[in-house]
Amino acid sequence: MSSLLSQDQPRVRKALSDSSPASSAAAATRSLRHERLSRLSSSGSSDISNDASTNHAESYFKRRENRLSARKKAEEETANNDYKKMYEKALATNHRLKSRLETSKQELAMIQDQLQRAQKGKLGDCGSNMLETEKKESWSLKKRISDMEEQLKVKAELKMENQRLKDENGALIRVITKLSK
Repeated sequence: MSSLLSQDQPRVRKALSDSSPASSAAAATRSLRHERLSRLSSSGSSDISNDASTNHAESYFKRRENRLSARKKAEEETANNDYKKMYEKALATNHRLKSRLETSKQELAMIQDQLQRAQKGKLGDCGSNMLETEKKESWSLKKRISDMEEQLKVKAELKMENQRLKDENGALIRVITKLSK
């Protein structure tokens, strides 16, 4: 019996090491246990030592199966906790990135506002420069207009003076013609 167990144990170890998931390892141990039990029962020995070794083998495999299932449950719980931790980390990262994005958007809005004000200021400067040139032009035009108005007044006075002189000249010519007659 011990020779059977020693021969079967490497197979179990090999099967467990070959299969990576715990469920396939548990299935492999169950199938090997059934093979062993069938071999033991087929040998037909009714000997007490044989029964004791069978009970011992069964209890060994049951304990091993219980340990494997407990390990599998522990791994699942750990995996679930890991997923929870990863999810919580992802949520925290998303929240942190969203807050950074909001602050960046606010800074961008402030910078755009400042840029618009600066551009309006430049336009205002250009506008004020244009206003200054327009003011200078309008002042020079007003000065020319006032000069022309003065010249028109002088011209009107000269016309009146000229008309008065023509009238006097005509009167003098009549007087001279009367005196010469």
